Amino acid sequence: MTSQSQQHVVVAGAGMVAFRFVEALRARDDGDRFRVTVIGDEPRPPYDRVALTTYFTGRDPEDLHLGGDEIWRDPHVTLRKGTTVVAVDRDTQRVSTDRGEGVDYDHLVLATGSYAARPPVEGRDLRGCFVYRTIDDVAELRGYVETLRSAHSDRPLHGVVVGGGLLGLEAAGALQALGVKSTVVEFAPRLMPLQVDDGGGAVLRSLIEDLGVSVLTDTATSQVLGERRGVVEGMRFADGSSLPADVVVFATGVRPRDELACSAGLSVGERGGVVVDASCVTEDPAISAIGEVACIEGRVWGLVAPGYTMAEVAADRLLGGDASFPGADSSTKLKLLGVDVASFGDAFGSAPGCLEVSYADAVAGVYKKLVLSDDARTLLGGILVGDASSYAALRPMVGQQLRTDPSAYLVPATDGPPPGDDLPDDATVCSCNNVSAGAIRGAVTDQGCCSVAEVKACTRAGTSCGSCLPLVKRLTDGALEDAGISVAKGMCEHFELTRAELFHAVQVTGLRTFSEIIERHGRGRGCDICKPVVASILASLGTGHILGDDRGTLQDTNDHMLANLQKDGTYSVVPRIPGGEVTPDGLIEIGRIAKEFDLYTKITGGQRIDLFGARVEQLPAIWRQLVDAGFESGHAYGKSLRTVKSCVGSSWCRYGVQDSVGMAVLLELRYRGLRSPHKLKLGVSGCARECAEARGKDAGVIATDNGWNLYVGGNGGFTPRHATLLAEDLDDDGLIRAIDRFFIYYIRTADRLQRTAAWLEELPGGIEHLREVVFDDSLGIAAELDAAMERHVASYRDEWSDVLDDPVKLARFTSFVNAAEVPDPDLRYETTRGQRRPVLISGDRLEVRS
Repeated sequence: MTSQSQQHVVVAGAGMVAFRFVEALRARDDGDRFRVTVIGDEPRPPYDRVALTTYFTGRDPEDLHLGGDEIWRDPHVTLRKGTTVVAVDRDTQRVSTDRGEGVDYDHLVLATGSYAARPPVEGRDLRGCFVYRTIDDVAELRGYVETLRSAHSDRPLHGVVVGGGLLGLEAAGALQALGVKSTVVEFAPRLMPLQVDDGGGAVLRSLIEDLGVSVLTDTATSQVLGERRGVVEGMRFADGSSLPADVVVFATGVRPRDELACSAGLSVGERGGVVVDASCVTEDPAISAIGEVACIEGRVWGLVAPGYTMAEVAADRLLGGDASFPGADSSTKLKLLGVDVASFGDAFGSAPGCLEVSYADAVAGVYKKLVLSDDARTLLGGILVGDASSYAALRPMVGQQLRTDPSAYLVPATDGPPPGDDLPDDATVCSCNNVSAGAIRGAVTDQGCCSVAEVKACTRAGTSCGSCLPLVKRLTDGALEDAGISVAKGMCEHFELTRAELFHAVQVTGLRTFSEIIERHGRGRGCDICKPVVASILASLGTGHILGDDRGTLQDTNDHMLANLQKDGTYSVVPRIPGGEVTPDGLIEIGRIAKEFDLYTKITGGQRIDLFGARVEQLPAIWRQLVDAGFESGHAYGKSLRTVKSCVGSSWCRYGVQDSVGMAVLLELRYRGLRSPHKLKLGVSGCARECAEARGKDAGVIATDNGWNLYVGGNGGFTPRHATLLAEDLDDDGLIRAIDRFFIYYIRTADRLQRTAAWLEELPGGIEHLREVVFDDSLGIAAELDAAMERHVASYRDEWSDVLDDPVKLARFTSFVNAAEVPDPDLRYETTRGQRRPVLISGDRLEVRS
């Protein structure tokens, strides 16, 4: 519902900065004084343009959308996609759209951003020339390359990227991901000339060339060469030389989209951009401009962080505040083609009398430089190439006195704690959201936050690019300790150890019973928290059947009965169907067994069959018939491997490039029965179309022309998360070895009931650390991880079969201790859609019409 007293704010543009403005305004507009209409020309909600390159690693474009749908469900917010504001009538305060509509406003916010520029060279509009700015740009580029590859499968494709800055290297990475041999052409004498100096540029060039990308600097492009049909075939340069090219990407910068403001008579800067004051308001008090279209303090900022600041300022002013643009932090930390690059502050040492301290290791491909004040005490800026691990600690210190020897930030890490934890309160930690060290500490001391997640939610620190998260965690931990807040790391009142610590303790001591373990490492008699954890640890260490010895009493409900308890007290039975592949005879057997025991049957999302309604005393008989038919436990009840979902792959699909079913079956048979802190799911897709939804799994495998891409840390559920790319183009053995090490490392170090997604998010060093552990053996434990998985594979036994062969274990599967064959008389069923269902299920039922 809207009110006539509400003011109407129209936002022209639906990019990242527009999204931040709407978010900021609605978050603080407690009285619903404003309704907002966002008008954007792209056919999608605002998305993360900074992460555009992830589109080429198989990521769904929808993953880039900012925020959830909640903001667009706000009754006071309207998003109009695929619509362009074409005119502004300042007298009537009305905008016109390309659909012929007029929209009145009380206040107009111009957030139209910028467009990718093409240099004025001959042939720049030939077929095969692209820019790199929007999802549509990159989708068009990918489609063009895929078509080219089909037409020229007998030769490599060549790509040229004009521009060696951030966008250029991102584009080169995209072409590499598409299998195109690429050359970066830069007019300046070095790559990324605005971020790094000559020393950093030399190291960066060497690292980029080592990755197979050719680099030409000091080179001016004079012409894009085309053949008779108007298709790109090469590039010519000012010195007369040329290169063959199938595709050309221009990444030579952006220009403000200020034509709307110009036509409305608003002032623009010398180099474009709508002129605004420190409150982000134009000469017309009813119009603001924010982001890349705004010219503030005489310049246009092409970074997202200043745009976010402008969005906050504009929202605050509308709400009656007095916020002013405080200036922008142009610090940048990037990972380009896997190479870390960061620059911050006065990176080029322009301050009078400043001093520079540098460190270079050409062999390791590392260059670091700090710029200091003339007394060598205050940090002014710096450049980091090849290793930007100290960026998080250094950037907030710009303008502050370093409290240790500058070289401590540059030389390789020592055993001591990382410098920088003693930041002053006014040091900015998160430049994207302008959050200071004091605000983070205050979130702990004043707001009662007790974890990094709570601090992020409270302050927004680390919620954009995430580069500051390591420092946010250190500051949070430090504030908790300083406040005397004891953060319990133990599992429960009986164990002060974390799960990872207890795992290590049990592994080292060789203890094999709960009583031994709690006597040695805990106290009391245990509880429903620690008992299943100990049971899981023992199972992960391969110490025997989960119902053996005293372990049966430690298990959760489902593990206790090797089946899933349902709401009517019966159980569901799920036989394993590796990779979702089952023979007709197998299907007939499952159907026959379901019919004999009158079980409700349903296909699961994991490509197997769930049999519902089995009474406790029926479970062994059902298992017996399934085992005799060649099936085994599917572990649907356990914190262990559940399923490996697959598409049909190259065996049947016209688009499949690898045998996804074969790989899925191999993986499921390898990891079946592997006990872990939480359930594990895998997916294997035979091509980039991703029909197996592998990136929603703990380990997702997607076929490529050269092998397999491996993604880790995905899950569905309450907080869905797409997996992160761990490695590309692995062969079969390399893929299996990588998953082996990932799973065992996770099992040993994760917390109780922590899925791989949350584990990876909290893992110090994140995906880079995991990559180093798995592929570089950075911890020296790779052989141990490999051996642990081999022990699991060699010792695997079907849990149902073991129970059927053991009268002692079988004895627990009865409804009544004194009447083992008597079914529970309280169970009632009715027939719905041809199958029985328990009458305890309530609620409306859908009528199915034939």
